[in-house]
Amino acid sequence: MSFLLFLRENARWLAGGFLLTFFSSFGQTFFISLSAGHIRQEYALSHGAFGMIYMLATLASALTMPRFGQIVDRYTVKTVTFIIVPILAMACILMALSTSVVLLCVTIYLLRLFGQGMMTQNALTAMGRWYAAQRGRAVSITILGHNVGEAVFPIVFVTVAGLVGWRNGWLIAAAFLVIVALPVISGLMAVERAPRSSDPAPRVATSRDWTRGEVMRDPLFYALLLGVMAPGFIGTTIAFHQIYLVELRGWSLEVFASSFTFMAAMTVICALVAGQLVDRFSAVSLLPSFLLPLAVACLVLASFEAQLTAFVFMGLLGVSYGFSSTLFGALWPEIYGTRHLGAVRASIVAIMVFATAVGPGLTGYLIDLGVSYPLQVATMGFYCFGAALLMLAVSRRLTARALQTGEASATSAP
Repeated sequence: MSFLLFLRENARWLAGGFLLTFFSSFGQTFFISLSAGHIRQEYALSHGAFGMIYMLATLASALTMPRFGQIVDRYTVKTVTFIIVPILAMACILMALSTSVVLLCVTIYLLRLFGQGMMTQNALTAMGRWYAAQRGRAVSITILGHNVGEAVFPIVFVTVAGLVGWRNGWLIAAAFLVIVALPVISGLMAVERAPRSSDPAPRVATSRDWTRGEVMRDPLFYALLLGVMAPGFIGTTIAFHQIYLVELRGWSLEVFASSFTFMAAMTVICALVAGQLVDRFSAVSLLPSFLLPLAVACLVLASFEAQLTAFVFMGLLGVSYGFSSTLFGALWPEIYGTRHLGAVRASIVAIMVFATAVGPGLTGYLIDLGVSYPLQVATMGFYCFGAALLMLAVSRRLTARALQTGEASATSAP
């Protein structure tokens, strides 16, 4: 099936998934961090103190995610949307009205759980369950919502905050969620997608559906996490401390914000390419490659001070993001099946959220101690090179296991 025909026949579900990830931006680090300078000033917080608050609130959302995230296995996408979007809107209102540190913690917890966590969980679980041979394409289109959000919202929010204030900017975000996101997404997802006779047979299929307990006991799962957590850890860290980075390098915040658009463009291109490659080869076969651009990006950011460095870094980050976001959406159903995908993904998302929580808190603490931020970024780059080698070994082990399982299933079949 051609790409355009695939888009036409699946437009409503792909659009619904895209909008879920697009509006998850209000709970993503890159959006929250746009208010970091105002928050630190109004609440009298240091880089380390705000980083610690952010880390604790995000860790709390990660601990909640495995339990709450299972609702996508029990309810329709439309029903879950009616639960999570209003709560995310309420969190945006709290950010606008909060004046206490305690309420700030609650607000960030809700933004992270229902924005970054549940909006993305709802979208990617649906795509993983509804598609098989075309899962790579479906995931790559759905996650473009993240990329478009990263391209649009930084510039829009900086402009709006300059006109009406940062708190009113959060009120406008809440209004968009209730007035636009909720009715449009629920309308698009009102009908669940059912398999069609025209759907091609998958090139790679898991022999069985793993339970969450079985996944948690799989040694290769933890090896995978060492690579999978890196983009979230690094990307969140850079986004969270973007104000500090801009001040450290003497860059323009407006120019740096515009570099997100370049990153988003690269991410979109690479995500679509990765979707085609996943459907042609497999998600497992792409594992060794997705960390290499990220490794180079970190070393570039750590080594050069010119404003142009921001665009080089963001471009390479976009390449890695594009491949990793599509890869992660297709990888888990490919390895562990779809029957318990919601529960499995909830645990994985919780672990990845944990990584995004540790990044800002740890680096903020090290900044307060006087540890060079460029040195920290360079260390992240060298880690990515090591993790890429590990992913090569894991990819080979997963391929061998799939072949052994397939042979065993064929032998036991009547």
